[in-house]
Amino acid sequence: MSSDTGATRNLTIDGARLWASLMEMARIGATAKGGVCRLALTDLDRESRDLFVRWCEQAGCSVRVDPMGNIFARRAGRDASLPPVATGSHLDSQPTGGRFDGVYGVLAGLEVIRTLNDHDVRTDAPVELVVWTDEEGARFPPAMVGSGVYAGVFDLAYGHSRQDLDGKRLGDELARIGYKGDAPMGQAFGAFFETHIEQGPILEAAGLSVGVVTGAQGTRWYDVVLTGAECHAGPTPMDRRRDALAAAGTLLARIYALAHDNPPHGRATVGEFRCYPGSRNTVPGRVELTVDLRHPDASVLETMHAGLGHACAAVAAATGVEVTRDLIWDSPPVAFDPGCVAAVRRGADLLGYSHMDVVSGAGHDAVYISRITPTAMVFIPCEDGISHNEVENATPEHVEAGANVLLHAMLDKAGV
Repeated sequence: MSSDTGATRNLTIDGARLWASLMEMARIGATAKGGVCRLALTDLDRESRDLFVRWCEQAGCSVRVDPMGNIFARRAGRDASLPPVATGSHLDSQPTGGRFDGVYGVLAGLEVIRTLNDHDVRTDAPVELVVWTDEEGARFPPAMVGSGVYAGVFDLAYGHSRQDLDGKRLGDELARIGYKGDAPMGQAFGAFFETHIEQGPILEAAGLSVGVVTGAQGTRWYDVVLTGAECHAGPTPMDRRRDALAAAGTLLARIYALAHDNPPHGRATVGEFRCYPGSRNTVPGRVELTVDLRHPDASVLETMHAGLGHACAAVAAATGVEVTRDLIWDSPPVAFDPGCVAAVRRGADLLGYSHMDVVSGAGHDAVYISRITPTAMVFIPCEDGISHNEVENATPEHVEAGANVLLHAMLDKAGV
């Protein structure tokens, strides 16, 4: 499907309006350091969803919600039989998150719809804007569970059964905030685009405005538990202890070595760490930690996976501490659809933005949606490459550029 470049080639979004919408949304869950805390399915998440729905209805969209709480806002096209060309991201954040992660991709899509309305542009296919539930996985792991259920990676029962640290279930919290809908799941899109800050330093270092995302690296998440024996810190000699924390220290060095041994793309992160019983004069008997391994090459990621298993076994043998490793999430490396990637590249070229091809180092909803529909992403730089942090920042100029590329990529696929 092609667009009428004569009618729309000079079309651009309203950058000031987009920025104002981002700043208004950022007031919901605002933190003292300038970031946001909107954990999935909290009251603050509900507030952000309500504002999003209100804005979409004001823009003339029909809105529906599926059983996973994913929200779909549709702008009608000339031909209702065509699958919609969709865009979107998420509104939930990390506990100390920023103002752009996820929400930029949502509000860039809303700005596309508002711009089409402003200029009375009617697309052939419908245009759809999506908010995916619990992308971050910060409250209900694993990440991207809403889009994962939608794409058939997880079943609905699994999605609803996810629990937070207080034992609250995702499905129950969806119902509590009023976003456990009944719209059909798994409808086909004609194409899907997600716009996002890069969350890394590559674009900024290169001095470029846009990243044409060709794919995403693979990610594996693990829960690791080390079980030794609690004992008194004074009377127990060092050589008679089964100290779970001491064993964890040895394991940590081996975990980080998995990334350092696979440069430049290897990644290893221990993001959560809990020590029990938590008394200063008791030798720890149990340690729980999380491991995040990433690499864009599936074979290397498999090697890192095996390496983690060997590390756990070696530490257990050397210390007498039991070490268990549970793989809770496996997202393989992804190559995005060449046609959608080309549409993003054409949009950047048309508008004269400097750009380069990049591979996403982070997971995104687009990774799962790519399993069921042609997909690509648009990146913009973020200051110092910082994300998942309250100081996360992007310039108004880059925010506008990414949304303009999104607009033309969607027009490319929706037709006018």
